[in-house]
Amino acid sequence: MTKLFPAAILLATLASTARAAEPAVDFTKEIEPILVRSCVGCHGPTKQKGGLRLDSRDSATKTGAVVPGKPGESELLKRVSANDDARMPPETEKPLSPAEIAKLKLWIEQGAKWPEKAGSKPDPLDWWSLKPLKKPFLPAGNSANPIDAFVRAKLVEKGLIPSPTAGKRTLIRRLYFDLIGLPPTPEQIAAYETDPAPDAYAKLVDSLLASKHYGERWARHWLDVVHFGETHGYDKDQPRPNAWPYRDFVIRSFNDDLVYHTFVQMQIAGDILFPESRDGLEALGFISAGPWDFIGHAEVPESKIDGKVARHLDRDDMVSTTMQTFVSLTVGCAQCHDHKFDPIKQEEYYGLQAVFAALDRADKRYDADPAVAAKRRALNAKLERLVRIAGFDAKIVPETLPLYRDLAALPQQSVAYIGTVHTGAGAFAGTGASGGKPRPIHLLNRGSVTTPGAEIQPGTLSAVSALSPKFDLRADHGEGERRKALALWMSDVKNPLVWRSIVNRVWQYHFGRGIVETGNDFGRNGSLPTHPELLDYLAVEFRDGGQSMKKLHRMILLSETYRQSSDGDAKSEKLDAGNQYLWRMSRRKLEAEAVRDSVLQFAGKLDPTMYGPSFRDFVIEKPEHSPHYQYHLHDPDDPKSHRRSIYRFAVRSQTQPFLTALDCADPSLQVDRRNQSQSPAQALALLNNDFMAVMAKHFAKRLEARPGTMKDRVERGFLEATGRKPNADELKILCAYAAKHGMASLCRILFNLNEVAFAD
Repeated sequence: MTKLFPAAILLATLASTARAAEPAVDFTKEIEPILVRSCVGCHGPTKQKGGLRLDSRDSATKTGAVVPGKPGESELLKRVSANDDARMPPETEKPLSPAEIAKLKLWIEQGAKWPEKAGSKPDPLDWWSLKPLKKPFLPAGNSANPIDAFVRAKLVEKGLIPSPTAGKRTLIRRLYFDLIGLPPTPEQIAAYETDPAPDAYAKLVDSLLASKHYGERWARHWLDVVHFGETHGYDKDQPRPNAWPYRDFVIRSFNDDLVYHTFVQMQIAGDILFPESRDGLEALGFISAGPWDFIGHAEVPESKIDGKVARHLDRDDMVSTTMQTFVSLTVGCAQCHDHKFDPIKQEEYYGLQAVFAALDRADKRYDADPAVAAKRRALNAKLERLVRIAGFDAKIVPETLPLYRDLAALPQQSVAYIGTVHTGAGAFAGTGASGGKPRPIHLLNRGSVTTPGAEIQPGTLSAVSALSPKFDLRADHGEGERRKALALWMSDVKNPLVWRSIVNRVWQYHFGRGIVETGNDFGRNGSLPTHPELLDYLAVEFRDGGQSMKKLHRMILLSETYRQSSDGDAKSEKLDAGNQYLWRMSRRKLEAEAVRDSVLQFAGKLDPTMYGPSFRDFVIEKPEHSPHYQYHLHDPDDPKSHRRSIYRFAVRSQTQPFLTALDCADPSLQVDRRNQSQSPAQALALLNNDFMAVMAKHFAKRLEARPGTMKDRVERGFLEATGRKPNADELKILCAYAAKHGMASLCRILFNLNEVAFAD
């Protein structure tokens, strides 16, 4: 014991010194947001569940929630660290991350310092995302790219060292998958690797941004966020055969580099702000993108409680999708009461519902050609004048016959499933049967349709203090004027949320993680930005610099930060294991669609046809009632299904099993960031799925048709799949396998390589 005692003293001293060396935790920036978001709602001035209170230092220490200097005795730390039913927040809420728990522990160890002003109710508008946008000054340094200036300054602050630039082969694969979602061919890799021009990388970026495949790639990200699907969902998951025009609008918009405020406005009020354009109508598929309760609308009248509930939930989806997509706020919490965390009042939520009060999800006929649309309008106007003059016998008036003939001679109209005023045709009476007059919207007590309160007028959020939440509408305004007012508010240059939101989304899809990790929630329940000054710099540059997505991409892709190697470093990993400060590039697991499209390319079967109705990789059984979407009955060798995955018919109730195994987005949910899981089921799907087996045979036929020896063909197959030649040991093993099991089996092995499913 006498020998151990000095060692124990030494260890205790070292531990104490280590704690003292830790920088002081900033309560206001690092602790208070955690308490406000996850604790005070149930342990604050209005509720004290379990006798605990955490809205001030006195209340926290008196109730034993926090024991300064003693994390092991602090009930707060015990609860947030628990692995059973005692864990707080409860299972229905977002748990604290390990980093947040560690921060709380360190704060308590350091004495739980709590400033005098802290603990009082915070100013609801004093939140980073709601503050006006101002362009920050660039940090000092010699970085040519502003992104590098901000990132390098943060690395210095955190004691991290940036990684070296990745090799050319890594960079070209990274760029191809990021911008067009397809792998480069061996020839394209070789051309880039041997290009000595100093601007070779920049030229590669520009060529990929100009590719038609760029829009197909980036439209997929957007469709995840708006939860676009081509069936209704709910009990009778009926198909939506005319939903695809919205998907095509999104692809065209990205390829054409549509100015972002126009992109926003079209999806909310395109028919009003851009009445002569095809895009203005097809963009309204945004409003109808989510699930729709066929039974609750088509089979239950609105006079019934279930009918009222269905329509309330339908408008809630429209409101929540609009606000989360464009301004990254979760307004749905305000259905029953004022938002617990963010400055969103219940009446403001119902003001947003009133914006969509006349709309349904329904098919709409239209003329894609503006000239044809103008001619049809003129003919109908003349016909209406004659009808008014002649009364009920207008059809037999001779003057109308040429008009009817001219109308019949016009090209057949297109049909799109959009958010529109329904005419009441068919079983579904819709909400526009009264000529499109919006139904009255009432504030619902505790969100119940059976306890309506005061009628609420259309409006938006007061949280954006630079803009008025009230709409200046005439008493006799049409329903479209409400959407127009919201669209203009949403896309206003003084609305800080919309610009921060979109640049954060673009950043996330390039780095795997946003500057704000919670892309759909910039409120107090979301994450804080890791690089707030960089986020604001990008937002202002984007807003004031032409609102070009391609220009934003280019700025990111040309940065040294983006071009870093993904190799690890033991010292940096200890300081920042999650790479949130970007000391290296994060290795990325490819999305399900990128894997599928790559396999089609390797097999020589990728159909480049763009636009139009979606292909179906299933057979429908029992279509007359509740359709059964049977994927196992589909022939994977059907050439109609060999188009890019963006053109796949997306079913809600029965998602595609193969793509679901690879973490494909669920079209019933707004997905701002996909999972990147790794499981044995994924390996089995990549090896044994019928699609993979069939494409392996086609890949093998392509390789076998090449001149040379089997060794040459194996080497070529490996090169196409991974972008590099196999080393001597790899080639020997693969050749032996091909000789024993055949080239098709070898191709199935190639499809399972990590280098096919990941990008460094």
